[in-house]
Amino acid sequence: MNNKSLIDSFSDFKYEKNIDKINLMSILEESIRSVLKKKYESSKNYDIIVNLDQGDLEIWRNRIVVKDGSVKNTNREIELSIARKIEPDFEIGEEVTEKVELKSLGRRAILSLKQNLLSKINKHDNTNIYKKFINKIGKVISVEVYHILPRYIIVRDEELNEMILPKQEQIPNDFFKKGDLVKVLVKKVEWKDNKPFAILTRKDSNFLKELFKLEIPEISEGLITIKKVVRIPGDKAKISVESYDDKIDPIGACVGIKGSRIHPIVKELRNENIDIINYTSNNELYITRSLSPAKISMIEMNEEKKLANVYLKVEEISKAIGKHGQNIKLASQITGYKIYVFKDFHFEDDVELTEFSDEIDPIILEKFRKLGLNTAKSILNYKKNSLIKATNIEEKIITKIVTILQKEFEK
Repeated sequence: MNNKSLIDSFSDFKYEKNIDKINLMSILEESIRSVLKKKYESSKNYDIIVNLDQGDLEIWRNRIVVKDGSVKNTNREIELSIARKIEPDFEIGEEVTEKVELKSLGRRAILSLKQNLLSKINKHDNTNIYKKFINKIGKVISVEVYHILPRYIIVRDEELNEMILPKQEQIPNDFFKKGDLVKVLVKKVEWKDNKPFAILTRKDSNFLKELFKLEIPEISEGLITIKKVVRIPGDKAKISVESYDDKIDPIGACVGIKGSRIHPIVKELRNENIDIINYTSNNELYITRSLSPAKISMIEMNEEKKLANVYLKVEEISKAIGKHGQNIKLASQITGYKIYVFKDFHFEDDVELTEFSDEIDPIILEKFRKLGLNTAKSILNYKKNSLIKATNIEEKIITKIVTILQKEFEK
């Protein structure tokens, strides 16, 4: 192999690996110096000139002229008589520069150079891929299913980089065919056999969070904040949201007209049931909302131990617990409270708030309903100060309503 042949073959990598010219030249020079050092123990006395645009490669060796018979290092020194065959006017102590052809290094050195080049190019390429993967951690990307194996699926991105979606990171009822396009979250990056692999997930709670950001402009624009997401992948999820603009209904914005925004997310998650909760710092109200669709009669809170005893009518208990206990489990996770459910015998003779529509303003009744307070006793057992704070109703009005409700039971 001559110098030009090496440059021609090396230039192909510029297109195959998408390496910039400066890095290409640096890799080539580094590889040549590595071969020279291996053959001559040093490459410091060599000048290497690479010009990829013109397809040129020049290697020049510099040696000091010494008197005949006193050469100690043939790589760094040259006898006067040999130097004068190159230029007749050379003198002792002067520097002789000679052009070196690759073929003069020998077959083994050239083979080593090829291997070194390939190794460094692959290392450079893998480093770039690794950096790209790292920048995608925590983001949702679309990939194509490339190869299906029992323990994991190999997928490829738009640049044909291979990534791994392990079985344990798939939604239980996920089913894929080769060529399918699927959304995934980049969870982490690992090295295997000196190659970087992005490990993907569809089960992580952040996957649902990022899907909401993609589908709901108000979230991506920061008008609505996602406070917390909890999931039982493929079955049920709860997500609490908050709007800093009173004009924006966070739940309505997330659901969209006739479910236009939430439906694509549910479909992507294999029909996972998603409850959207309006976040509040009022823990009693937050627990009430988190246990929807169950209607709560009363809550006893232990703020210090993060415990909540929830009392419900018999027909509401199954709604609060949910299928296989999923509803109460997710409610506990999203609120941070350990929730216990109890049958409320005390409320069996309760009266629905709708019965008081002739005495209490319907607007006020609607505010109570939004708090999950649908009966007279559910209000009477609610702390007065908490009720004022949660409804933003004046104290004198709350006092009047409590009096009306108490009279009902005095009868």
